[in-house]
Amino acid sequence: MTGNIVKKVILALAILTIWFFSGTMPDSTYKVMPSYFPDTDNFWQENPFDKASISQLKLPLNISQQRKTWQADSLARLGLDSDSQILFGDTHVHTTNSSDAFKFSLPLMHGAQGAFPPGYACDYARFASQLDFYFLTDHAEAYTPERWQDAIDSVAMCNKMAQAHGYQDVYAFMGYEWTQVGVTAENHYGHHNVLFKGIGRDELPARPIAAIRDAKAFGTLVERNEKGKLSKMMGLLDPRHSDYYSHFNQLVEDMAATPDCEKGIPSPELPQDCFESAQTPADLFKKLDEWNMDSIVIPHGMSWGWYTPPGSSWASHMDKKNINNERMPLIEVFSGHGASERYGAYEARLKNDDGSYVCPPPHKDYLPSCHQAGVIIKNRCLAEGLDNNECEARAQVARQNYVNEDTKSGFLTVPGDIDVQEWLDAGQARDVFLPAYNYRPRKSAQYGLALRNFDDKEKPLGYEWGFVGSTDTHTSRAGHGYKQVGRLYGTEANGARTPFWEKLMLKPLGEKAAKSRTLDELPERNLGLRLNEIERSGSFFYLGGIAAVHAKDRSRDGIWNALKAKQTYATSGHRILLWVNLMENGKKIAMMGDKMERHENPQFKVTAVGSPKQKQGCPKYILDLLDNKKLEKMAFSECYYPTQERYKLQRLEVIRIRPQSYKGEAVAPLIEDPWKVFECPTHNPKCEVSFTDNEFKIGQRDALYYVRAIEEKTLIANGNTSRNEVDTDGNVIKVNICSGSYITDANDDCLSEKGHQAVSSPIYTYFK
Repeated sequence: MTGNIVKKVILALAILTIWFFSGTMPDSTYKVMPSYFPDTDNFWQENPFDKASISQLKLPLNISQQRKTWQADSLARLGLDSDSQILFGDTHVHTTNSSDAFKFSLPLMHGAQGAFPPGYACDYARFASQLDFYFLTDHAEAYTPERWQDAIDSVAMCNKMAQAHGYQDVYAFMGYEWTQVGVTAENHYGHHNVLFKGIGRDELPARPIAAIRDAKAFGTLVERNEKGKLSKMMGLLDPRHSDYYSHFNQLVEDMAATPDCEKGIPSPELPQDCFESAQTPADLFKKLDEWNMDSIVIPHGMSWGWYTPPGSSWASHMDKKNINNERMPLIEVFSGHGASERYGAYEARLKNDDGSYVCPPPHKDYLPSCHQAGVIIKNRCLAEGLDNNECEARAQVARQNYVNEDTKSGFLTVPGDIDVQEWLDAGQARDVFLPAYNYRPRKSAQYGLALRNFDDKEKPLGYEWGFVGSTDTHTSRAGHGYKQVGRLYGTEANGARTPFWEKLMLKPLGEKAAKSRTLDELPERNLGLRLNEIERSGSFFYLGGIAAVHAKDRSRDGIWNALKAKQTYATSGHRILLWVNLMENGKKIAMMGDKMERHENPQFKVTAVGSPKQKQGCPKYILDLLDNKKLEKMAFSECYYPTQERYKLQRLEVIRIRPQSYKGEAVAPLIEDPWKVFECPTHNPKCEVSFTDNEFKIGQRDALYYVRAIEEKTLIANGNTSRNEVDTDGNVIKVNICSGSYITDANDDCLSEKGHQAVSSPIYTYFK
């Protein structure tokens, strides 16, 4: 070592010794530490387990009155009348009670801003996003008995503080996420949110129900973290924040200390302080039935290839046990993890009749990662001066090695740390608006709706979902897509703060080589975060969507009943207004989410209105009420601040899906997207059309219809995903990813022009 390096090491050790014995260090001394970074706001001084973080504030009387009449006044100005009230909320909100959210909050993470306990979700929904409702849905796998009860108390306190002057500014609900991840497509069901109507301790289960605690599943922070040893080491390397790492260590140890519940005992009869799990959706439904409490289950992020194995499909588990349209009436099609609505006729790999796999060729809308693995190996091979035949043979081996890998980590068959330019946009859907990362098309909502199970030929079984959007925020920012600011801090596009922390977090994958390998040939399979393509995924995290409901009134019952009745729609973040009705003789006979038997051709009427344009900053009453420092941390001092001016709509797209009429019927031709397109007026934010399906009676088969309303273009964070550069023939030659690590500037929101979307729940018409 050089003399300077030796001096720095000795100085660092001396500083650590002083800190260890005294517990204090002057600010200036941190600058010699390789892990040093400024913490001027003391973000990590707040206790993440704080039970009293909800602001004890009431809205002024005049503001309560304004919020009551805002929508009615807006509709009157537009010349619209509605028999329902459109309310906006977030059905998917995480806090630092979730272990992954807590991990993302650690000081070593680039986008970290400290703790966001449940109280922040309430404050954000009330003052920043000004939602009508939200659901707290932390991961069940991370809930300890104490924190489950604390979360229930937080929701109760939020509802209490939200009431003033005969008006409740937000309705807080309780829920949790069942975070199932299968190792292969056959045992993968995916993540599901469980939502409850009740909010009191006596109206909710004694504990959440998690997915199986398995060494290869999500909930194994305990195993990966060795009961907190890693967090203790981080505290030594970053002594300024040692207390915060200790809190993380406490969470991990509390998770590990919670014993598994005894199997075979009805859920209500189990002790309160055990860890309960369910292996399949059917198991989850059974346990919920035992509690006999009003609940809803919502699958979400289904096309997200971060955790969804290749080849995953709704068809794999389409049976009477796991399809329960009463229990599972909704599906989330927009979130911070991207869209999962649209089906694309492309695959990550193809399966032969004998069960073997083959790599598909490139598609205009999709470059299979297995194919690109072959390109990478061939290019490396040629660069070493080997002949073309040898290099092409190696490319074929590389493609086969990739598709033979059942997990999400096929990219590891290409040796060396991942080079984003080598991989280009492989695995990503090019024809999907804000697509989920490494898109899995057969887990899309469209594909699921087109399928039928014909075990009972008289009553074919199929999904009947309504659609919702959400944020899937992991920083308590319920409904934060109203302004496209804070990409890094408001999404899960996270990573190491500095190269120093990156080296500690990510195990090196060795040198690049011109020859593929199987994953069994990796020197170490316990790779932690290396099992995911962290840098590439950063371009596929978004600020999230929002759920809209057509409620009879603005009440807890009104919100809940609308959700259960599927009288809902999803947006990508903007509060677009949307009505889709089935008409007969000029009168509405059904609306989005409804199902009807029909003989005559169905007639539809659609009305959509663009979302309100926003003022910068926050309304004065919020600035007067809320602590400025908290408002800056929580919302970057940017609140929902609507004007009377609205964005115009570009067009309305009608999607028709005619579900399978016999076993094995090809799915792609059944999904007509778009079936019809209507351009909207350029001078008016309102867009209204009527149309008829003149083929329904002739075709004599079931059909469902839904509408996608698309706004004029505005700037959206990660709107252009990997920001592809193409040649004159349209081939992708370069990508410009938006990393979650220090590689991309924290203030770069990676903005691109796209039109926000609203997607209605389908109307189901069964041919009689």
